[in-house]
Order: sequence, then structure tokens, then C-alpha cells
Amino acid sequence: MARMQVGTGEFNVVIDGADDAPAVLLSNSLGTNLHMWDDQAEALRTRFRVIRYDSRGHGGSVADEGPYSIEQLGRDALAILDALQVSKAHFVGLSMGGMVGMWLMTNAPERIGRAVLANTGAHMGSPDLWNTRIRTAKTDGMAPLTAATIDRWFTREFQESAPQAVERIAQMVRSTPAEGYAGCCAAIRDMDQRESIRGITNPVLVIVGKSDPATPPTMGGLIADHIKGARILALEAAHLSNIEASNAFNRALLSFLSVREADTAGAPAKAVPAKTAPAKAAARKKPAAKKAAVKKSAVKKTTAKKKTAKKAAAKKPVKKAAARKASKAAAKKIAKKPVRKSVVKAAKKAAKKFARKAAKTAAPKKSAKKAAKKPAGKKR
Repeated sequence: MARMQVGTGEFNVVIDGADDAPAVLLSNSLGTNLHMWDDQAEALRTRFRVIRYDSRGHGGSVADEGPYSIEQLGRDALAILDALQVSKAHFVGLSMGGMVGMWLMTNAPERIGRAVLANTGAHMGSPDLWNTRIRTAKTDGMAPLTAATIDRWFTREFQESAPQAVERIAQMVRSTPAEGYAGCCAAIRDMDQRESIRGITNPVLVIVGKSDPATPPTMGGLIADHIKGARILALEAAHLSNIEASNAFNRALLSFLSVREADTAGAPAKAVPAKTAPAKAAARKKPAAKKAAVKKSAVKKTTAKKKTAKKAAAKKPVKKAAARKASKAAAKKIAKKPVRKSVVKAAKKAAKKFARKAAKTAAPKKSAKKAAKKPAGKKR
């Protein structure tokens, strides 16, 4: 733990982790101090350089007379980074700390990497609520505010199951300087970042508690809707979700903050080769290839036509002229072959028989013709 002079006052700052690791700045809620982050610092220190500080008016930091503003609290955070020579850091803020984070991303986005905004709001209701708390703190101190604060910050189940953790936070509230608490209440009262956060471009994770009456899930939903690309995570907890659901909270932090910007920006564009001639040559070859493909398809079509024509011709009936030619050709082939003697004798006998029959039939025909030529005689 170290106290450092920042601007007009001293701030209580604690640093964990390696000096050359990526920096993460943690900003506490109203009424607590940097020890609200003990569980998170233990989980983050192996990968990050964890920077915790007591906000103005809290813990061991300066608690000058208020009222304060969110801008003033944001400039305190920047001054601490400057004093540590940290040009850019991730940011984790809960409740009032989340409001500081929204101001930082709106007004100094280059100083913030990825940001977690937990159990917070961009606008916190009626001024009367905050004016009542300011009067109570200044008049009666922090004791009257502690019991009601604990009931808002933790569910009844957690209060019964983890009384030591609850008492540790209650002691932080009781020990907060009344003037510092009142000054920060005024900063929250006068804040309205509902429109300005629309310009945030940093990667953002919004965490809400399902049972949080101080900053209901609808407030976190509005922040996630107004910040382009923001993610939202709901935990089984009330207001101090980093304590009531510490394991789930820590897993979300490690997962979200460990993403490198190069991974989210997408793969770098491929360099264009200096020589473009091969590309042109390839472009010229493409039409030739198309022509060759056309020729091949044409050849295939013609061969297919020939085959179909042959099949069709085979199926068609043979014409008489073609039959005569075929018979003559067959006769020539037969004539060329040597004829046996027995076949010749048989042929001669058949010829003689045919001649006899022809003579018999021809004789009557001739006599009939002669008779037809003679003139008809007179009847006797």
C-alpha cells in the first residue's frame, strides 16, 4: 500500500502483479474502499498489473469538502495512471466506479482498453434520494446509513451464509468519511450519461445482479443497449456481485480482459503481390479453355448422332432394291464356288421335267388361239 500525491491531494494506491503485465485499474463503489476488490486482485494478479485505489473521499485518500462531480472523479483516475506512467489500462468499476468508467471512455477512450461496468447506472433517479443521504451523513454520520446499505447490497441468503464477508463491507461503510461520502453522493445525483455513452467504442462488459435493488438489471440493460457491441452478464447476486458471486465474477473478468485486441479486430488483410502479370496470363487462358471445352462437347454430340443414326438405320425395313442387290451379290458368291457333279445331274433332270410340262400346257393354248382366228361358219 502506498500513498501518492495526485493533483491537490494524496491517494491511497495498491499495486499487485508484474510491472510489465497489462494494467487493470479497479475503481470502488460508494461507501467502500480498495479492499472491496481483494478477491479480484488475487485472481487477476497472475496475468495483469492490478492497480487499486481509494476513490476521492473514501478510505485513505483525500476527503476534501464537496460536492464532487463524475468528471472530477474521472480526472483523479487519469492522474493516478499518469503518476504511474501507465498510458493505457483496462478498467473495472462497480456502482460509482462504473460511472467513472463511462466518463473515462467518453472523454479519454485512448487511455482505456477493455472495460467492465458492474452494477451501475448511467442515471440514478430522483435528486431527493441523494439529498436525504447527504443530510444524514453530514448530520448523523455513517452509522445510520450502514444497515440499510447492507440490505440493499446483499441478499438475505448471503447475509446469513457469509456473515464475515458482510461485516467486512459494513465496516468499510461505517469508516467512510462523512464529508467524502456526501461529496460523492452529489456527483451521482448530478450525473446523466445516458446519451453521452452512445459514443463509446471500447469493448464493454456490463454485469448486473439479478436481485440488485440499488441498480436493477434494467439500468445495466440500458447501458448495454446504448453502447454498441456491449455484452451483458447477469449474476445471482444483489448489488456487490463481485463479493456475493465472486467466483462467477472472477471468471467473467479473466475471460473478458484476457482477450487481445488483435483477436477481436479480425485477421489482418493479406498483402497484394507486386507482380500481377501471372494473374493476367491466367485470365487470358480462361477463354481458350472455354473454347476447348466447347469443341470437346461438339465432338461428343456428333459421335452420339452417328451412333443413333446407325441404330435407327438398323431398325428400318429393307427396301426392295437393296434386297435385289443383296440377292445378286449372294448369287455371284454361289457361282464362284465349285459345283458338285451330283448337283449338276439333279439340275438337268429338273430342267427336262420342267420342259415337258411346259410343252403340254403350251399346245392347247396354241390351238385355242388358231380357232379364235378362223371366221365362224353358217349354221346348217
